[in-house]
Amino acid sequence: MSTSASLPSTPAGPSTPATPSTPAGPSAVPKNVRWVMLGIMLAMLLSMLDNMVVSTAMPTIVGQLGGLEYISWVVTAYTLITAITTPIWGKFGDLFGRKSMYLASIAVFIVGSALCGASRSMGELIAFRVLQGVGAGGIGAGAFALIGVLVPPRERGKYQGMTASVMAIGTIGGPLLGGFVTGHFDWRWAFYVNLPLGLVALVWLWLTLHVPAPRIKARIDWAGIGLLTLSITAVVLAATWAGSTYAWGSWQVLSLGAVAAAGLAAFVFVEKRVSEPLLPLTVFTGHRNYPLAMALTLAAGVVMFGAGLYLPLFQQNVQGASATHSGLLMLPMMVPVVIVATIAGKVMSATGRYKIFPVVGAAFLTAGLGLLATMDTGTSVVLTSLYMVLVGIGLGFTMQMAGTIAQNSVSLRDMGAAMSSSNLFRTLGGSLGVAVFGSLFTRAVQSHPPTGAQDAYLTAVANGTSHIFLTGAILCALAFIASLFVIEVPLQKAGPPAPAAGAPASPAPSGQSPAMTSAEVMGRENMG
Repeated sequence: MSTSASLPSTPAGPSTPATPSTPAGPSAVPKNVRWVMLGIMLAMLLSMLDNMVVSTAMPTIVGQLGGLEYISWVVTAYTLITAITTPIWGKFGDLFGRKSMYLASIAVFIVGSALCGASRSMGELIAFRVLQGVGAGGIGAGAFALIGVLVPPRERGKYQGMTASVMAIGTIGGPLLGGFVTGHFDWRWAFYVNLPLGLVALVWLWLTLHVPAPRIKARIDWAGIGLLTLSITAVVLAATWAGSTYAWGSWQVLSLGAVAAAGLAAFVFVEKRVSEPLLPLTVFTGHRNYPLAMALTLAAGVVMFGAGLYLPLFQQNVQGASATHSGLLMLPMMVPVVIVATIAGKVMSATGRYKIFPVVGAAFLTAGLGLLATMDTGTSVVLTSLYMVLVGIGLGFTMQMAGTIAQNSVSLRDMGAAMSSSNLFRTLGGSLGVAVFGSLFTRAVQSHPPTGAQDAYLTAVANGTSHIFLTGAILCALAFIASLFVIEVPLQKAGPPAPAAGAPASPAPSGQSPAMTSAEVMGRENMG
């Protein structure tokens, strides 16, 4: 059984391999692009705030609904489904129109939020969180793909500060909003607060967003969807359970690892043979910048999630910081992210150059995490904040630039699949990072002396966080090496990026048309 749209205008075969000369953006910036971007950013903020708001409200939710033994699934179900549906939404956006898919994902998120707020049991809440996660997957997949379609490569740097600000607001504002809502209103408003914001974003984008709407007759890759769902599920569950519910070497975790490996191998086999793959493998093989960008994205995801979880834990337990305003503890890290990303974006737009930024960013990340690994029970709050500033600078240089490199490495035709893959790598990086870090931390804390030996316990917490940040520093050192191999393709103010010196364009596969230029795409597709 297949689902298709009418009036084919492009080949139904596998996508053309991305090369440095493949178009990655439109030929001109729409006049209202800043207003459109605000709507996209508002939708992104919804999905980023949600998990942190809900995590803060969880004690109150469990107190009213019960089901303490299922508490982890309220977060796990959302994260798992978000990861699974991200590449599906991205591909559907490529096939059936990015505007319609993005608006649909926001609508699903709003409905899921309303149902979560109306939940009468923990089982209902988990089920509705699944629906909410489906919408969040589309929001994450569509946002960066829309940026890639709306803004030419060289102009994208001007908007990096906006996306960095959304991430900072989500990280800092989530716990604060969650604490305020649960302290002054019913816990259900942790979900209901999404409704007015979501409706504003939905109407806003419906009125202002105009992007190419493809008419492509294509068979949906159901086998690819099933195999990727199986693999992602196995990876996320293994990351969630390893070191906590089950030991890393347990048969449960090892079995999940085997399922993930087998599913991934079968997925690659299928994607090489279907006419319209869910995730065109050519985005990884067409140009080496894309897999290098994914390595940087993975590292940034690990750092963002890991630092966001364990830095406040160290500051509260060892340094005696207040948990009431836990989001504010992240300010020394998140403020530099916004400032540096904004400056780097403006420099990139002015010069068309970007390779130096991920190189410097990975170096700052390695240094900052290495210094955080030296912390002990005597480390001052001021010194910790200075180390966090270094990490923030590194994230500011790395996180958004990795997305720009990825966008500039693929064709406009595959932008949705490529950007959804980038989002997937960031999510999986966070899940795996939290799992590994959690195992390291638990092992260190469990080795502390019996209850009552407060000094020994604080030392154990400090040692646990030290192991976490040392592991993160090693990972970022590997990311630094990867960044050195990025080929700098000068970014153009309009049209396709210029080819790298000595890098010939790859021919299209036999029997297929070469990748269309932006002008051809705009001429052959209807405006939505």
